[in-house]
Amino acid sequence: MGAQKSIHAGKAKIDVNVDFTHKICASMMLPSLRNTGSPLSLVIGSLCIKHPNLFGGSEKLDVSWDKGLYDSNILVAYRRPRPQWVAQQCFVMQHSLSPEIGVHGIPVDNFSRSGSGGVNLSRFSVGLDLNEPASSKWSSTTSVKFENVRLLSDDGHSITRDLDGFPVTCSGNAHDSMVVLKQESQYAKANEHSFSRFTMQIEQGIPVLSKWLIFNRFKFVASKGIKLGPAFLLTSLTGGSIVGDMAPYQAFAIGGLGSVRGYGEGAVGSGRSCLVANTEVTFPLSKMLEGSVFLDCGTDLGSGRLVPGNPAMRQGKPGSGVGFGYGLRFKSPVGHFQVDYAINAFQQKTLYFGVTNLAS
Repeated sequence: MGAQKSIHAGKAKIDVNVDFTHKICASMMLPSLRNTGSPLSLVIGSLCIKHPNLFGGSEKLDVSWDKGLYDSNILVAYRRPRPQWVAQQCFVMQHSLSPEIGVHGIPVDNFSRSGSGGVNLSRFSVGLDLNEPASSKWSSTTSVKFENVRLLSDDGHSITRDLDGFPVTCSGNAHDSMVVLKQESQYAKANEHSFSRFTMQIEQGIPVLSKWLIFNRFKFVASKGIKLGPAFLLTSLTGGSIVGDMAPYQAFAIGGLGSVRGYGEGAVGSGRSCLVANTEVTFPLSKMLEGSVFLDCGTDLGSGRLVPGNPAMRQGKPGSGVGFGYGLRFKSPVGHFQVDYAINAFQQKTLYFGVTNLAS
């Protein structure tokens, strides 16, 4: 349930989307993260402003604001035209606010859900993205950004420690600052019967000032899809690790939709390293409806104790887990809807709702 509106003001285009659907779904599957009586808490929406020719030289300006149940994101992107054979530049400024559930969330109901741990992440970044010209199968993006991360309580005040009294930042202050050089490469190959995709991300913290974070973080995702008659088999393997300076919020969180289903977000564990494997088979039930069966598993590779403050051990997270179940995929002109019913290793059942590929 929602409303969409597009407005043209000169050459600029404004898209407004207000949606109540996610609020209904979330009330059925998520524990309350915080108590709020504000009517605005019921609204999920987005505002997007696009200008295709800002200064008369085909410069593009995109401004977007997205509001969720408990999170928000503001993004400003400015692009100047360049020849196609050179890297495309994009100046980006972004601010996001979201509950830090993956690491500091408290597992409930036999790890099937995660409640608020009283820690919220406010992140501001500004920098430059360089998109390299893509080949037939490879694409690459390089970015350098300044980031300032501040931790907040549920009532919006700055904090330096979690509910157990352990530091929530690497510096021990109310915020962490860093300059991050990021390289992301992707390989993709597809035909009528299968596809392969591999993505690698490498982040390097640059010590511009002595108090700024110095680290190296990498993450990879490898996936393979094969058509088996009318059915389709999809497998994926995700892994990563971080060395050097580290704040708890930088840990890899394992568990939840998109990770190990049957568990709440981050309820399996959070560590300096992770490995997650997913296998899913989908099969048609009708023209617009598909069924699925899946098996997920993940582990922190014993690295949970290496995260500052060891939040996973304090919350009793197992460090590894397996989830399996079945679901439905509904395709419509409005978007793709997903419902999954999963069981974890503690035989606790969880129902997930998802909405993707919404038409604009």
